Amino acid sequence: MSEKSNVSRRSFLEATGGAASAVALGGTAAAQETTTEGGQETTTGDGGTLNLINSTMSTLDPIQSTDTAGGRVIQQLFDGLMNYPNAEIEVEPLLATDYETSGDFTTYTFQLAEGAQFHGDFGEVTAQDFIYSWERLAASDESRRAYFILESIGVEHETTTETTQEGEDEEVYQPGSLALEAVDDYTLEVTLSEPFHATLEILAYTAFAAVPEGVVGDIEGYDGEMEYQEFATSNPVGAGPFQFEAWQSNDQAEVSRFDDYHGEVASVDAVNWAIIEDDNAQYTYAMNRNADAFNIPTPFYDPNLVSVEETDDSGRQIGSYGPVRNDATLNYLAVATINTYYVGFNTDAVEKPARQAAAYALNQQQAIRQIFKERGAAAYHFTPPNIYPGGSEAYAQHAADNYPYGYNEARIQQAQQVMEDAGYGQNNQYEFTFTIYEGSDTWQQVAQLLRDQLASAHIQMNIESAPFSTLLQRGREGNLQSYSLGWVMDWPAPDNFLQLAYPPQTDTSMDAPVSYVNWSDTEAAQQAIDGWEQIQNNSAPTDEAEQARNEAYVRMEEANWEDVAFLPVYHETDELFWYDYVDIPPFGPADFSRQKLNTAQLSEQSE
Repeated sequence: MSEKSNVSRRSFLEATGGAASAVALGGTAAAQETTTEGGQETTTGDGGTLNLINSTMSTLDPIQSTDTAGGRVIQQLFDGLMNYPNAEIEVEPLLATDYETSGDFTTYTFQLAEGAQFHGDFGEVTAQDFIYSWERLAASDESRRAYFILESIGVEHETTTETTQEGEDEEVYQPGSLALEAVDDYTLEVTLSEPFHATLEILAYTAFAAVPEGVVGDIEGYDGEMEYQEFATSNPVGAGPFQFEAWQSNDQAEVSRFDDYHGEVASVDAVNWAIIEDDNAQYTYAMNRNADAFNIPTPFYDPNLVSVEETDDSGRQIGSYGPVRNDATLNYLAVATINTYYVGFNTDAVEKPARQAAAYALNQQQAIRQIFKERGAAAYHFTPPNIYPGGSEAYAQHAADNYPYGYNEARIQQAQQVMEDAGYGQNNQYEFTFTIYEGSDTWQQVAQLLRDQLASAHIQMNIESAPFSTLLQRGREGNLQSYSLGWVMDWPAPDNFLQLAYPPQTDTSMDAPVSYVNWSDTEAAQQAIDGWEQIQNNSAPTDEAEQARNEAYVRMEEANWEDVAFLPVYHETDELFWYDYVDIPPFGPADFSRQKLNTAQLSEQSE
């Protein structure tokens, strides 16, 4: 879900299709009692705590969070109209029970679940709560996803003209003008300015989740029932299967079962995430059995310990791993999720020849093999293979035929030549700084590999590290020259990824840039703008519009190749390792961070 840090710091999973299949996770459990009330099965009793590992979080407000670490917790606290069950990419209703679409795909009418409750004393979820929640998404100064509702999905609205600090007129959202109507308490009508092919999919993103009307006063007409900081850090109120308990920054976060949940009440009592950034500390924590399900950081991963026993119809590999340091043999699951990890360049701060030299110097396949131990696929497009137009085969063919910097090879002589053509040489070295997120041994190795290659091309690349939250903040402020990040799907379509390469949304002078590359004023940037406009002008869920979008997606990829605003490195295969004493349904390509954990079940931990 958006910005993502290192492969070795993930807790994301999936596995075989079908309700009968379950993946074991871990924890400590006691007796449970199951009763039936009104035909609905309810689990009560001591279900234990599911212990996981997470990275640094910045907020628990669903409209402000852009990092996957926060998203893992937010997914448990908040519900939206739609959901990706077990992180599959086929959406289903969640707080909605049904929906209708107009013939022109511009009006959606949702029927809400009656009796669904918010946590605490905030009462029942109604259509008016959604209107308030989405108004916050569009109008709040705290929102970093306003473009999701105003531009991506394009809910009809009005604009007004404001003058920027530079003295230019700018069209901005007119608060209170969203075309949303509460027909009654349980009926919400949504009108789009034009059809959008992924309407239901984007509504599954947590930024569209319901929060109680008036809970904070960050939009016009509301004073707020609590201060914003309280809501965002110590009392986030939603309608999800778990309610908030605690969050100590850089330490741990915990949620507990919400017994009045409108869906399947959680079996576990609580979920606890230890916030650990360092690879060694993560692995030690897991080997001491403090975490029940976890990722093994790449420096500690041995591919020879993997035994794949089954590959299901979705391509998920299921088996075992071990024995590990504590003599346990772990359960194992590997899934090709929808993500891209990349080097971003602030084009205002790093000259184009240096960016192109970096692309020539990097052999993505070498990095996958030597650094990431085959835990993913080499990346040549920003769009992941599983959602690329035409699929993974078309992805590979287009890259093999057209990637200008060397497909599965480094081209050091070309890197050297492009720098010499720009006037640089042995006695006139170019210099820039590459910032990676703190604690990532794998990205440290990628940086060192790139630095060593670029030394032959008259470039001195400095390497620095920063905490993940600090890196994001510096990026938003335009205070990075180049940086490493990853992007995980918000919805499963190329435009979700290529929005990062739409030049106007890369401007760090904006309040909430989508990426931090300041890409503008070049022929290739204009090509990307034209491509994005073609995507927006062909947004309907029709075959004809899809063909036009697919052509534009490819043009945007090729525009990025020309200017190297982003240098794709790899697409991660998500792996999960877990002890024998928990069952959780397998997750799909949307990634473990999109899976609700109310279906996890614990048994007694064996020593």
